[in-house]
Amino acid sequence: MRLTSIASGSSGNCIFVGTDATHILVDVGISGKKIEAGVNELGLSMNDIDGILITHEHSDHIAGLGVIARRYGIQIYATPLTKKAILDPRSKVGNIDEELICEIYPDEKLTIKDLIINPMKVSHDAIDPVAYRFKEGDKRAAVVTDLGNFNDYTVESLKGTNVLFLEANHDVNMLQVGPYPYYLKQRILSDHGHLSNERAGNLLYNLLHDDLKAVFLGHLSKENNIPELAYESVRCEVTMNTSMNDNKGISINDIPMYVAKRDELSNIVTI
Repeated sequence: MRLTSIASGSSGNCIFVGTDATHILVDVGISGKKIEAGVNELGLSMNDIDGILITHEHSDHIAGLGVIARRYGIQIYATPLTKKAILDPRSKVGNIDEELICEIYPDEKLTIKDLIINPMKVSHDAIDPVAYRFKEGDKRAAVVTDLGNFNDYTVESLKGTNVLFLEANHDVNMLQVGPYPYYLKQRILSDHGHLSNERAGNLLYNLLHDDLKAVFLGHLSKENNIPELAYESVRCEVTMNTSMNDNKGISINDIPMYVAKRDELSNIVTI
């Protein structure tokens, strides 16, 4: 199984998950041209893509969907309410053939070739947002962004993941003193907003296990975070929790951690 980011950030997201037989995009929130270029960099063409999984209807996750759907006719997967939002005439993605969108449901298994996919619920201010877990044989990966908070369900859903793509959206101090209007700051900080660096580290600590092979930090805010800060804050939070509780015997220093790039291909992790 391979996982990488074609683009990730507050301005647009597109994540690739694949096996030798199956090639999936999670979200297409960048231009069709950039999506095609990213897929080509992976040694693939858009005709090799077996499906597009949509997490939710916000533009940074579906901006390129209309162009890609009309050009290639790739099967799209979304929850019923997200499908409705995508097909709404007011949506900026333009006309999409309704037959292309297959409805999926949280915690109901979906199989595409040799890849088993499990959507999971997340807390975000979209109409019906989900994250995605992937399984190929005994290999497991997950792409989890756009969640204002996490709970026991989140942790249980993600246990045993070998490669984790996790949101580290903002630094709380940068957000609080930054230029955003008050209402937007409150939205981002809420339980239906985005995960801060510290909360991302908190969640990651709860998911540490011997077979966690790599972590991506993604969906960074352009205005309220910087890659070096996200990396150090998450690592420090995990280290602090480990030293206080010391019940895992695993060091975050032994696990490769990458910060997904905003508008270009990131490291490719293969398990």
